[in-house]
Amino acid sequence: MPFEKLGLRAELLKALAHKGYARPTPIQAHAIPAILDGKDVLGGAQTGTGKTAAFALPILQQLSESRAQVKGPRALILAPTRELAAQVCDSFQTYGKRLNLRSHVVFGGVGINPQIKGLSQGIDVLIATPGRLLDLAGRRAVDFRNLQCLVLDEADRMLDMGFIHDIRKILKLLPAKRQNLLFSATYSSEIKRLSEDILEQPEMIEVARRNTAAETVSQSAYQVQKNQKRNLLSQLAQEGNWEQALVFTRTKHGANRLATQLASDGIDSAAIHGNKSQAARERALAAFKKRSVRILVATDIAARGLDIQDLPFVVNYELPNVPEDYVHRIGRTGRAGKDGQAISLVSQEENKLLLGIEKLLGRKIKFVGDDKTVNAKPEPKNTRSGSKPKNRSASKRSSNRRYGIRNGSENGEERNSKLRNWNPGESDRQPRSRRRKRKPASSSKQKEAVPSPKSPNRFRKFFSKRVAPSSR
Repeated sequence: MPFEKLGLRAELLKALAHKGYARPTPIQAHAIPAILDGKDVLGGAQTGTGKTAAFALPILQQLSESRAQVKGPRALILAPTRELAAQVCDSFQTYGKRLNLRSHVVFGGVGINPQIKGLSQGIDVLIATPGRLLDLAGRRAVDFRNLQCLVLDEADRMLDMGFIHDIRKILKLLPAKRQNLLFSATYSSEIKRLSEDILEQPEMIEVARRNTAAETVSQSAYQVQKNQKRNLLSQLAQEGNWEQALVFTRTKHGANRLATQLASDGIDSAAIHGNKSQAARERALAAFKKRSVRILVATDIAARGLDIQDLPFVVNYELPNVPEDYVHRIGRTGRAGKDGQAISLVSQEENKLLLGIEKLLGRKIKFVGDDKTVNAKPEPKNTRSGSKPKNRSASKRSSNRRYGIRNGSENGEERNSKLRNWNPGESDRQPRSRRRKRKPASSSKQKEAVPSPKSPNRFRKFFSKRVAPSSR
């Protein structure tokens, strides 16, 4: 079914044709007519199946049909991360560039004053992260009195990030009469409770089994020791001539360290995570899209909101602790019907995490490349992955001094005995102490020491010359 049969305006159809979209995805085919009818929608589909266009296109059409002379937004889209918010805003601007509608995005990590200035000029669509939106509302910089539609995008991720309280605060600021749309890649019991609170007789749209990855993504895994992962990843990237690969780690520090290690192997890499400034994250993402950076190392904050066309590889350098995050990670590849590969490097300690992911997916992930694991060069023992060996000489020397071990001798007492015979009763301190030693106690056989004469008293001579008083 082409887009023309969904009842969209000619301006929107031209924008879709310019993007190369000829037919709607299943989520778009079901959601667009329901939203145009004014119904609340609860939509669930895999990541990368076009959920953004599923709500952006009908919202733009509704707003274009009713003009308003107000500065406040008429549609509000809440997103969990900066990257996703920026991506959604870009989609609204792309699809609605022929409709003379104004879209604006606000998120944390950047100055708030330019965002306040942008809101004061009047907007139709506001895309925001919950925290920054509450900051703006507290400054009375945003007016919700004319709001017609609320969208919670990636609602499950917002709950995972602890935004539920912020969402409830925002709901109290909005008009009671509005259209509510909730979209999520996964559908948990928490999402169901949230939908019951904000949605009124919603249209349930679920085009695929819950918590599954797109069929266009080929999934495989390598069993590898933890300290061999970095070498195996470099080997796969170099032998496979990877031009683009998104690699996921658990921690921000691990992302920085891995990017540095890959760069030392001659692979252009960059890191993106929550501790990076927004400008640094945008630069790294732009370089990755231009393919001047071959590997982008990211934490799960980048699992949502990164829309990279024809991304061929996603690598789980470390498996996520939450199985649902695996679905979002690998959903960065195989988008819009394109093929993609998801590779996981699994250490022995992560086998339990892999079992949880397989249970969620309802399928086994095959292990491949045992020869790769053997050929991977092991890193030095007792060192962090790719880091310089620790300088243990200083700590070893200090411990040797403490126990009397010097110049490599393992038996400090034996060496000290060669220096001199030390009687433990002489002092409470160790031998060769700088303190003055006590004199050894005299034995019974030795002669009694003659006491030294007292030093002369300078007043003794004076008293000796005094005449004794006469006794009468």
